[in-house]
Amino acid sequence: MIRLIYNLLWPLGLLLFLPSYLAKMFRRGGYRKNFGQRLGFYSTEYRQRLRGKNPTWIHAVSVGEVVIALKLAEQLRALQPDLKCVLTTTTTTGHALAQKRAPDWMDVLYAPLDLWPVMRRAFRVIAPQRIILIEAEVWPNLVAEATRRKIPIILANARLSPRSERRFRRFKFFVGPVFRRLDLVCVPTPEDAERWKNLGATSSQIRAVGNIKYDVFNQPILSGEARRFIEEGIDATRPILFGGSTHRGEEQVLVDVFCALRSDFPKLFLILAPRHVERANEVEAELRKRDLRSIRQTAPGSRAEELDCLLIDTTGQLPNWYNIATIVFIGKSLTARGGQNPVEAISARKPVLFGPHMENFAGLAKQLIAEGGALCVQNSQELMEQSRHLLRDAEEREKLATNALRVIQPHREAAVRTATLIEKISASRSA
Repeated sequence: MIRLIYNLLWPLGLLLFLPSYLAKMFRRGGYRKNFGQRLGFYSTEYRQRLRGKNPTWIHAVSVGEVVIALKLAEQLRALQPDLKCVLTTTTTTGHALAQKRAPDWMDVLYAPLDLWPVMRRAFRVIAPQRIILIEAEVWPNLVAEATRRKIPIILANARLSPRSERRFRRFKFFVGPVFRRLDLVCVPTPEDAERWKNLGATSSQIRAVGNIKYDVFNQPILSGEARRFIEEGIDATRPILFGGSTHRGEEQVLVDVFCALRSDFPKLFLILAPRHVERANEVEAELRKRDLRSIRQTAPGSRAEELDCLLIDTTGQLPNWYNIATIVFIGKSLTARGGQNPVEAISARKPVLFGPHMENFAGLAKQLIAEGGALCVQNSQELMEQSRHLLRDAEEREKLATNALRVIQPHREAAVRTATLIEKISASRSA
């Protein structure tokens, strides 16, 4: 009955949210390519490639979840050398990153809509041996179809904020039975475990293993374009203010701070990495209005010593670029809400600042502040003052970075622990 109600209401909800959904897809670009995959239609090429493989199906919504999925897939491959995977994503940005980074044993597709006939078509083509959903991506028809086919379903890195728990609780009558069908729920913390129990999952399903998103200790050495930029384009003594994963309004704040700080630090250099690269033209226009000499990462041109600012206009390269920063501001935390993941900057041993809106990483942000591993700024004035202080004090920068690394230490090898549990579940189901 619950599923019947869901399938009756789903098309109405789709029609209600379709205009904003299409507007977002159009704004981010690339929505036309392989659009049929969202409806469960696949090309002959993909059908032939997937025939008889019975892969592990991993679903990740966007960029952050794709990074987790790829990391987890690597650990599963280490345990099962002949592993084949299908990685599905929802957003075009997530899809682009997945295609760029996916190994040859992984196929990348768009996620099918959770409509009953669409999901059935997708299952017939993908024919997975198990399904791994990243974070809270539990869809009723997907779970029902997997259950009908006796396919194990695992929820990995099942982070659940208090806000999400409250939202789910309103519909516990509907979501509780769906959650109880999951074979394994791997959560980052014991607090997450309690929230899942409150929503209907059982203790036997849940394991606290750490947060894969924070399991970023093997930071890549400086390489590629970032290495060339340092070696050929910029004086290594220049301090660098780095805005990572910024959202609308934050670039203007950083430009204001940068311009104000240059009286004290004439060699200061600014790097901006917008969270959505389709905003690069907008950000570039803001830099020109301020008469700043800037260049895009993807554009050939002037040497960096002739410039004031570099604009990163590609996706998925922040971990490497963070290596060259002096101090890092984490975006979506000052003029937008939610916050972006600070762990990649922390793993590069960089001092981190963020605004008051780190709701998506509330527990981590609170712990970082309490243990002296990050600075929280309330406005542009505080950002300027704290940036000035850190640029002057190398010892304080090192202290912040060391304290932050200590905070994320418990999450080390979370991907290994998750992969090991998934293999045990799969083995027990096939026995």
